[in-house]
This record gives sequence, structure tokens and C-alpha cells, in this order.
Amino acid sequence: MSIPILGIDLGTTNSAVGVVDSGFPILLADAAGKRLTPSVVHYLDGGGITVGEAAARSKVTAPDRVISSIKRKMGEGNHPEEVSAEILKHLKGIAEAALEQEVSQAVITVPAYFNDGQRNATKRAGELAGLEVVRILNEPTAAALAYGLDKLEDKSTVAVYDLGGGTFDISILELHDGVFRVLATQGDTSLGGDDFDIALAEFIWREGGDGSAFSSLEPSVMATVLGAAEILKKELSEKAEATVRLPFVLPGHHLEVDVTREDFDRVIRPILQRTVSPCRRALADSGVALEKLDAVIVVGGSTRSPGVRALVAEIFEQEVDTGQHPDEAIALGAVIQAGIIEGSLRNMVLLDVTPLSLGIETFGGLMNVIIPRNTTIPAKAGEMFTNAVPNQEAMLVRVLQGEREIANDNWELGKVELSFTPGPKASARVGVQFRIDENGILEVLARDTATNEDTILEIQSAAVDVDDEAVETMISESVEHAFTDMAQRQWVEDEQHAQELLAALTPSLEILGDEIEPDYLERICSAEAAVKAALEGNEHLRLKEAAKMLEAETEQLAVMLVEKMSGIS
Repeated sequence: MSIPILGIDLGTTNSAVGVVDSGFPILLADAAGKRLTPSVVHYLDGGGITVGEAAARSKVTAPDRVISSIKRKMGEGNHPEEVSAEILKHLKGIAEAALEQEVSQAVITVPAYFNDGQRNATKRAGELAGLEVVRILNEPTAAALAYGLDKLEDKSTVAVYDLGGGTFDISILELHDGVFRVLATQGDTSLGGDDFDIALAEFIWREGGDGSAFSSLEPSVMATVLGAAEILKKELSEKAEATVRLPFVLPGHHLEVDVTREDFDRVIRPILQRTVSPCRRALADSGVALEKLDAVIVVGGSTRSPGVRALVAEIFEQEVDTGQHPDEAIALGAVIQAGIIEGSLRNMVLLDVTPLSLGIETFGGLMNVIIPRNTTIPAKAGEMFTNAVPNQEAMLVRVLQGEREIANDNWELGKVELSFTPGPKASARVGVQFRIDENGILEVLARDTATNEDTILEIQSAAVDVDDEAVETMISESVEHAFTDMAQRQWVEDEQHAQELLAALTPSLEILGDEIEPDYLERICSAEAAVKAALEGNEHLRLKEAAKMLEAETEQLAVMLVEKMSGIS
């Protein structure tokens, strides 16, 4: 009997595992018959660990030793990986009990907007759990894959709106002749149902608390109110009104609040509005008109709310498709991908994209893009770089991710310094190649062409020292600052050009000396002074004109220099 590859949705709130059995993708249930496992870990006093339902029940009694929503911290050090590994071990155990055999390989899903460090952290969590992660799969792609096997026509375009417990993704995908191609993706890896719970808990406490601030409550009381808010959220997805009752939530204080669905929609609306802009940008990036969308698929537990579905229908101007199980679609897609890899299901090719541009810092502090945003992966691209100044002994290859023109406005993923033999300007040659594999993980190779020595840059998760919500901010700021960024880039490029003209002028004048006619020398010096004045005054338009004038004035000088150097004077 062959060993199946597991398909795993490692979710913020819940996780699930499945396999392909007899040609059918199925999700596996635990001993209690439940296919969804709460992504919660409880570290016991005695050193033991519980995962899932048992851990979730301990949130109120031991809030300081119970960890949930750890997915939001992925890529921020070893601890989130270790906690996630415990969840994956638990899922592996569920699978082995159901299949009555050991398993060692898995496909694990991640938000499309997970950066390189977060993807690597997810892989390491799998390895800590005793699993070889054969593929990291984007969640919207997994949802579309699950949906596409029996519903899509030969050529169709769909939007996948995925709002889970802690992350949000929107992807526009095209299916054509068995190939899934991600046309564009946007999202926010710190937005989801957890935020609904917090906002609703704060509302409940304002309405029925004792007047104290929700943030000032003891952890156990806060956990109690949050738990009640989560239950209330689920009830209001099915009913128009529900009541929260928490007797003795504080000594001598009973909390009882009636909440309508309208109240809930009003409370979550500001949070939900944060998904509108990414949806519009994904459509713009994909080049797909609203009327050309064949379906809008909603997945993720948070899309159960009628208010969420109404907003999605409003954004895309069509009714949403709710045919997928909101909590299970992504896991099912992971299972299907696992089945394709192991050969038990028909092949359907998945072509994902990289959500943010990748490049390196070049001279002058600019971002030089090597792999643009929304490039289909796997992908490989490279460029040749050289020393910008004479006698330079080394080059710092600083790997960046982002959409801004100036290097320091982007994220630094890693850096490496390459040494080479000093020489004249542009004498060194360094090739830099970026390669993104099918998991969206980046490898950077830098080669000194003189020695053919290669340096492979390992991207570490801790190198991305930014909050997950900064992904959304990065795209927004690139649009907001587009004109000023481009103006700054043009200034830097024009400044470099002007400095090069000035640097070349001095030795040329020294070589030619008295051979230059006084009137011509005066015009050159005047143009030179104009360039220096524009540089000192940071006057961009004046600099462009002055540099253009200096370049024109020194054309004859260049001819004279060539003639003298070649002995034709």
C-alpha cells in the first residue's frame, strides 16, 4: 500500500488534514468525529502539551499558558514555528490513526500574501513535526482548485475572496486547458475573524459591562468575554438577534446584552472595509473587467456572515458563490494538490504569482527590480552589476521586497558582501540571479564572473522585521507616493549622471590644458558651475537643464581628448 501525501490547511482558528482515498479527496476526522481542529496549544504545568479542543477549553482557566492564532506570528522567530509544529504533529497523528499507517509528507497551505520568511517558517514547522513539506500552496489557489474540478468550464476566470480567522486574501485566477494561473493577488495577513471577535467583545462590554475599559480586564475575564463574542458571532450568522449572558463575570456583576445582526454588521464594518481596496487593486492588476468574472468564490469561516457576503457582492457586482464549505475548501484543495503530486488524481497545473516585487539596492539607494510583482512562479531572473566607483573592493548585495522606488522604503530580506579585485570603474562584473520555487521561496545567487565563485544567500525569516499588516500598507503607499517616489528616483539618477560628468571633466581639462581655446574653456566652466549650483540647491529641473548643457558643451572636448590620446593632434 502506497503512503499518501497529506493535504493540510494550517489555519489561524482551525486546521484540517486529509488525503486522497480511492480517487476521492477526503478530510480526516479525529476520534470525536470532528474534521476541524482548533489551532490552539496548551502548555501544561507539568510539561505536557494538549492541542485542539482540549486546549481551547483551557483558554479561560489558563489563559497565560494557552496559545491561539499563532499563524499571525509566523516568521517572527522560532516560537511560532514550534507552536505550529505541535498543531501539525496533532494533525499527523489524526491522519495516522485514521489510515493505520505512518505518513511523512504533506502539502501545507499558506496565505498568498505570506512573504518568503513566513513560508520558510511554515516549512520548518512541518519539518519539526516530522513531515517533509513537498509543496507550499497558496490558500486562494487551493480554494479555486477544490472548486474547479467539477464546476469550471474549459476557460473561466474566478475571484477567490478568502477571509479566515486571522488572514485575508483576494486572488483572481484563470483556468484554461487544465492550467490554473493566478493573474493577481492582494491581501492582509493580519485581518480576519479574530478582529471581529475583539470588536464584538468590546461592544458587548460597553453595553453590559461595569463601566471599566475592556482592555483593563483580567486575562481570564477578557477570555470569557471573547469566547462569548465568538459564539455570538456564529449565532448572528444564522439568526437576526441573539443574547449574551455571563452571570458573575465579575464579582457581583452579571452581563446580559441583546445584540442584533445590524449591531454586529455595524461593529465589524470598519474592519471589513479594509478588504475593499485589496479587491479593487487585484482586479486592476489582473486586467479582468468585473463583467468578465465567471464566479466570485467566498471561503474562510468569516465569510459565513451575511454582512460579509453582502459586501463581497457589492464589490464585485454579482452574487457570491457559496457552494464551497467555508472551513474546509482550502484543506480540500491542499488534498487535491497532494493527490496530483502523488499521481492519484489527474494533473492540473498550478501557476501562482509572487505578490510583491523582488530586487536589490543599486548605487544611489534605488530599488532595482529583478522579479516584478505578479510574476508567475516558479520563476528565475537575473542581471549583471558592476562597481560604481574606481578601486571599489566589494559590493553589498542587499535583497529587497516591495513596491517603492527608494531602497530603504522597501523590506530588506537579507544581504551579502562580495569581494573582488579593485580596478577602474565598471571593471568588476557580478551576476545576481533570483530564483523562486513552486513554494514561493526565494534563493539568491551572486557570482563574481572573474573567479566564477558563487555565493548563495539564505533568506532568514527574522530578516523581515515588519508586522504582517505592512504588506497591505506597502501596496497602498506605493500608490499614494507614486509621483513623489518617481520624482526622487529621477533626481537620484540625474544626480548620478551629473556627478559622472563632473568627475570626467577634471582629468580631461588637465590632459588638454592650453589646447583648449579660452572662449571654449569659459563656456565649459560656466556650464560646470551651473551643474554644481543646481546640485547644491537640490533643484531638479535646473539640474537637468544644466547637465544637458554641460554634456553638449563637452562633446567637442571628448573628440579632442580621443584625438590626443590616439596621437592624431
